[in-house]
Amino acid sequence: MQTTMMGVKTDNIQPTIDLRHLKDKKVKELVTDNRRLVEVPYTATIAHTLNALVANQVVAVPVAAPPGHWIGAGGSMILESDKHTGVVRKHYIGMVTMLDILSHIAGDKIDGEDEELDMEQRMSVAVSSVIGHCLESLSLWTLNPSTSMLDCMEVFSKGIHRALVPLDSNMENVAGVELVESASTYRMLTQMDLIKFLKGHEPELKHVFNRTVQELSVVVEPVFGVTSHTKVIDAIKSMRAGSLNAVPIVESTNPTTEDHSQLVNGKGRKVIGTFSATDLRGCPVSQLQAFLPASVMDYTTSLLSVSANMAGSSPRELVTCYGESRLGDVVNKVVANHVHRVWVVDRNGLLEGLVSLTDIIKVIRSSLLE
Repeated sequence: MQTTMMGVKTDNIQPTIDLRHLKDKKVKELVTDNRRLVEVPYTATIAHTLNALVANQVVAVPVAAPPGHWIGAGGSMILESDKHTGVVRKHYIGMVTMLDILSHIAGDKIDGEDEELDMEQRMSVAVSSVIGHCLESLSLWTLNPSTSMLDCMEVFSKGIHRALVPLDSNMENVAGVELVESASTYRMLTQMDLIKFLKGHEPELKHVFNRTVQELSVVVEPVFGVTSHTKVIDAIKSMRAGSLNAVPIVESTNPTTEDHSQLVNGKGRKVIGTFSATDLRGCPVSQLQAFLPASVMDYTTSLLSVSANMAGSSPRELVTCYGESRLGDVVNKVVANHVHRVWVVDRNGLLEGLVSLTDIIKVIRSSLLE
């Protein structure tokens, strides 16, 4: 827009946007549309839990147990109580993620376990026994409904992926993160929910959305990945060891001599796919064991295509960006493809780094504080 001020022509005057109303938003405004909490009882089998994840299209569920019998994840006491009487009905003892389940399925052989019944036995184990297979499920976070947007962003910018929000908390005066909480109803708030909310406020965030990911220093490296020859079972074990929910699949430098059972530094290698714990959610339980010896590339091309067709969707595409890509464009890709990270490549498709939801939230929060 071209304007004239005091006889001087100016081309790039931007109107000042008041960001106070965005900063003053509360967590309760982010969860108003969220559906009822999906959870599983501590006695549920792995098979039941996996079915719950698939049916509800989620990648993690809290595990509920009777009060007084368990120490909660991280020592937390997150309780559900009767709205009218205040009597405690259940205690959330941890969070089980898709990676926890896969780590259990692909784990070392258990003493006395029959090789033929391996998968059936593992799928019949109680879900409470796999809490803590991965570090994330050892922590359970809550956010008070009156927590400010900025405080919520601070929590998620530290790598916390999800938090429970009590809708009728008995601790209304406490803001921020809580380790003791009792409520009659909870909702789950995730990093993706927050990103979608921020995308809806793009006009107010143009000052940061219009800058490149390189400028904003949100490109993380090194990036560890697996090669196209890595077996699914080895990829899962490596992801568990590195607490990674997804890794890039890169071209092998030498299919014969390279160790495909370990993570490799992917920088400077051609990215040809993504191997994600989330994607394995669509794999039929009955076929999981047969898929473990397959290569990750075989899985992502043929097996994912089959599960995508069954679900009536298309196989997930490789989601990448460049260092000079606008943050706003990266956020659009994240939301459109429902991915939690975008691989940063050069013009030849060689891996340079990654941008994660954690990094995006961190840089947007910093811009709001400036």
